[in-house]
Amino acid sequence: MHEAKEGGAKPVTNEARCTTLIESRLSAAKTQFERAILSKRTAFDDLYPYMHENPSFFWYKRYVAWTELLVLVDLADRLGLPWEAAFTPGQVEFIRDQVLSGKVLDHWFDEAQEGGADEH
Repeated sequence: MHEAKEGGAKPVTNEARCTTLIESRLSAAKTQFERAILSKRTAFDDLYPYMHENPSFFWYKRYVAWTELLVLVDLADRLGLPWEAAFTPGQVEFIRDQVLSGKVLDHWFDEAQEGGADEH
């Protein structure tokens, strides 16, 4: 069922593919959420270009990105994949609380900026 790659490399299992996919999507969701917080262009902008004039657009955009992030974290948890290392302790707490509040928007980058961890 699993095919070995030429040259003696180890075969890639479905479990490894799944892990790689979740890690990749989680990283992309984090980036998308951070771009939404900073009011930068995201995939949501391309889906709803006519919404830019709506005063609620940026809130919707942040909510959609937050929801995607929570869904992927939940999926990682259910699969037993570690996800916390990709976030600061404060961000992990926000994610575990699950509520997108002004506190999340105001303090998401606090520890990252102090430690110089994330580039935006």
